[in-house]
Amino acid sequence: MVFKQAMVSLFFAVLLLCSCENDLRDVERIANIDAEEPIDVSYGVTVIYSDSALVKAKLISSKMIKHNIDSPFYEFPKDVLLIFYDKDKKEERRVTSDYGLYFEKKDLVELRHHVVVTMADGTIFRSEELFWDNTKRIFYNTLPLTVTRPNGDAIEGNFFEADESFKNRKIDGARGVYKTKEGEGP
Repeated sequence: MVFKQAMVSLFFAVLLLCSCENDLRDVERIANIDAEEPIDVSYGVTVIYSDSALVKAKLISSKMIKHNIDSPFYEFPKDVLLIFYDKDKKEERRVTSDYGLYFEKKDLVELRHHVVVTMADGTIFRSEELFWDNTKRIFYNTLPLTVTRPNGDAIEGNFFEADESFKNRKIDGARGVYKTKEGEGP
């Protein structure tokens, strides 16, 4: 009988030690999480940006990761859709990309890979990158771009800069193909 009680006590002691060991491993793993690892992962994200109760933009992404480092940033590793609205709540432009970043301290948005800006009038901008500097209130890029107008005109450039309305644009090294109607031109 004493042997049986000793075996049961030993069994519970071993069980207790094993569970403590797992708990200690979990505590050690959590304690060793690097500050550069994401601290928040969200799926199916929709963010509305408004100013004075007017919706100005909407961001939609299937995944958002917030990184907790000295300069925190948000990462959108799969897809980004930004929709900008005018004062009458009509869509002004739509921006899509395969990857995006938002740097809090710099107040800078960086979009990469298959960036497409579609304007309400049908004009389409394509590039592999697009930046939004919220401090300067400008869009810009540093890689080649193509602008296609609804009438078929196509302009290529080395890089560009545009105001926040995306209407006043400066394209460096602009070259293109312009369609003319019969009887127009040189």
